[in-house]
Amino acid sequence: MSELPIIQKTYDLIKWYVPILNRLPHSHKFMLGDRMITGLYDLLDTLIIAKYSSDKLTLREHQNYI
Repeated sequence: MSELPIIQKTYDLIKWYVPILNRLPHSHKFMLGDRMITGLYDLLDTLIIAKYSSDKLTLREHQNYI
């Protein structure tokens, strides 16, 4: 199965963006930075689940908990 372009582009975004977020001032790094990093990893996780899921209803239920 070939990789979906959106998964690769999301991964590339994370690789590019995390070092930038790590350079934020201490007062913003742990509040804003962690929230953004968590959101990006949640997005990547959901995309990977969507690719391999045969039951799209389960995927939709998973998204409600994120």
